[in-house]
Amino acid sequence: MYEKYYGFRERPFQLTPSPNWFYASKLHKRALAYLQYGLSQGEGFIVITGDVGTGKTTIANQLLSNLSQDEIIAKQIVTSKLEPDDLIRMIASSFNLVVTEHSKASYLDAIYSYLKRLHAQHRRALLLVDEAQNLPLDSIEELRMLSNFQFDGKPLLQSFLLGQNELNAIIQAPNMEQFRQRIIASSNLSAFQLEDTTAYIKYRLQQAGGRENLLTEDCYSLIQRYSRGIPRKINSVMDRIMLFGYLEECPTISAEHVNTVLEEISQEIANQTPVTKTPSVKPDDSIGLASASNSQSVLKELSAMLDNELEQKLKMAKELDALLRRQQQLLNERNSNNS
Repeated sequence: MYEKYYGFRERPFQLTPSPNWFYASKLHKRALAYLQYGLSQGEGFIVITGDVGTGKTTIANQLLSNLSQDEIIAKQIVTSKLEPDDLIRMIASSFNLVVTEHSKASYLDAIYSYLKRLHAQHRRALLLVDEAQNLPLDSIEELRMLSNFQFDGKPLLQSFLLGQNELNAIIQAPNMEQFRQRIIASSNLSAFQLEDTTAYIKYRLQQAGGRENLLTEDCYSLIQRYSRGIPRKINSVMDRIMLFGYLEECPTISAEHVNTVLEEISQEIANQTPVTKTPSVKPDDSIGLASASNSQSVLKELSAMLDNELEQKLKMAKELDALLRRQQQLLNERNSNNS
C-alpha cells in the first residue's frame, strides 16, 4: 500500500524470511560461518539456537540459496512433536522417497539406499531441521542414529538443527551424551543492539529502493526499545510505521510519528500483557484494599458453598450405600428361606 508513496520496489519489512533480504550482523555472520564450516566437514551436527524471531530460519535459507545441487542435496523440514517413526517418514518424504511397505524398516532402507546412490554420484545429503526444540529426546536420538549411515567409511547424511533456546536444555539432558559428542559447532543468536537495529533498518530501506534517511536518527532508539532488537518485531513495527507515514503523508518519519504508532500498538488486544505480578498496596489505596477484601470475601463464600455441597453429596452417597447393603441383605435372606 505504501510502496509507491515511498518509492519502494517491494515491501522492505516483510515477515517471511528471504535470502535476498539477509542482513549479516556480527552474530549472524558467525552462525552462517559455523554452518558453512559444518558443510566443509561433511559430518556431525551443527546446532543454531536463539529466541523467537532472531533469524535462525533466515540463516538456513541463506545457506540453502548458496548450495550447489551438483554436490549437495539439501532438504529443510519444520518439526512439531514428532515421534521417531513419524520423523523418519517425514525425512523420507522430504527427499521424495517412495516405499511400498509403510514400516519403519522400509523407510530406513529407502533412506539408506537413496544416500548410497548419492554417494555413487559423488554427492551427499544435508538435512536442516527447523524448530528442533519441538522434537522429543527419542526423535533427536533417531537423528543421531541416521548419522551412523556410512559407506566406505564416509558419512552419508549430515544434519543441522535450528531451534529456540529450549533446545539447549534438551541437548544437555544426561542421556544425550552421545549426541553431544557428534556436535562439531554450535551458536546462539541473540537480539540486535541499537547499532545493528539501526543498520538493519537502513539496509532494508535501501534494498527496497528507498531512502536511507527516511527516518530521523532519534527514531531508532524508540524502535530498539519496543522491539528489544528482535528482527521479526523490528519488521512488524516498521511495517506499521511505514503505513502510518503513508496515511499521514509524511515524507520523513520523525520520533513523534514513531511514538504515535507505538501508542496505537500498545492499545491493541494482541499487545495487551497480562498482569502476573500482584502490585504492592499503598496505605492510601483504600479502594484497592476494599476491592481485595471483597474478592477474598467472595472466595470464602464460594469455598463454603462448595464444601457444603461436597458434604451433602458424601452424605447421600453413604445413605445410598447403606440402602444397597440393606437390599442385598433382604435378598440373601429371601433366597435362604426359599432354599
